Amino acid sequence: MTDDILLLEAIERYLNGDMDAAERNYFENLRKTTPEIDQMVVEHGMFLHQMDIYAVHRNLRNSFQATHAKLLERGDINEGGELTTKGKVIQIWNKYKRVTAIAASVGGAIALVISGLALYFVPAINGNQIEQLSKAVDVIKKNQQYQGNLINEVKSKVPMDVRMINGGSGFLIDPKGFILTNAHVLKGTGAAVVVNSKGQEFNATIAHVDAEKDLAILKINDADFTPLKALPYSIRRNSSDLGEQVFTLGYPRNDIVYGEGYLSARSGYNSDSLSYQVQISANPGNSGGPLFNNNGEVIGILSTRQAQAEGVAFAVKSKNIFSMVDELVKNGDTAFEKIRLPSKNSLKGIDRKKQINKLEESVFYVKAFRK
Repeated sequence: MTDDILLLEAIERYLNGDMDAAERNYFENLRKTTPEIDQMVVEHGMFLHQMDIYAVHRNLRNSFQATHAKLLERGDINEGGELTTKGKVIQIWNKYKRVTAIAASVGGAIALVISGLALYFVPAINGNQIEQLSKAVDVIKKNQQYQGNLINEVKSKVPMDVRMINGGSGFLIDPKGFILTNAHVLKGTGAAVVVNSKGQEFNATIAHVDAEKDLAILKINDADFTPLKALPYSIRRNSSDLGEQVFTLGYPRNDIVYGEGYLSARSGYNSDSLSYQVQISANPGNSGGPLFNNNGEVIGILSTRQAQAEGVAFAVKSKNIFSMVDELVKNGDTAFEKIRLPSKNSLKGIDRKKQINKLEESVFYVKAFRK
């Protein structure tokens, strides 16, 4: 019992940022090697957040009660909660009711606009507990001139008169130009431009969207694209092991970004069997990025993160890629009969830097737009 209390105290100090650098480093390594402790950190973080919400509600209720008591003491209301100066209130209401109605309408409109903007720029599901990792439109626009224009000094292939919708990451599942990403990255758009790690842009069409699995396939249709001879990685059909070390490449920034972590649960949020829980740093723009194990096998596709827990992300299991493509071929869609999901792997047994060098050209920045 004493050990449990000490562990909880350590977790609270970790979440509150009260540990020194050495202690924090030791504790983070402990999280990586002990999934049970990692889960305790996640759950305790959520518990503390709920307690903060309860405290706000409690303070608000106490404030209301104090105000009510003060109004009673002054005689402004009676015990039934009714105003004692009814005649005066009626006169004021008759004088200002039109202004009040206008103010209420404007206030309601502003509230709707703010709510809409919040949902648009910070997409979330499951009661704001889970955030999608797609990139906001304003961020895409700020970065529009970086890749393509500044690196290659050429005109961007994103048309000038289109509306940018979303952004994220994607990776090749066939060297001929078939790219996998998350369905939510595309948001029902009709077209996309993909950018490789050298800043080269390519026009792509949306070949298929599976909203249930949150997966989508793009096809590069651009004369400037040279198909790769082969992909260096394979895609894993079977489930991965708890505690397995993983890493990812994606575009939360203008250029490609590397991140590493470990598999912390065999299921996703609320025991979602289609996903893994991963302890890894993930940010807007990582959606659709590949999740690799040490052997260079794709084991998942990063999609969401937990809003109130540090470093907790979720990835769609790679076996869903196989089931999606198999279903398309079974349904007679001849376009997908050409897809040859990679089964050979040239990354096993080599160091991480060499793995990344071989992987970079297969991972893309996805910009989705509507004409």
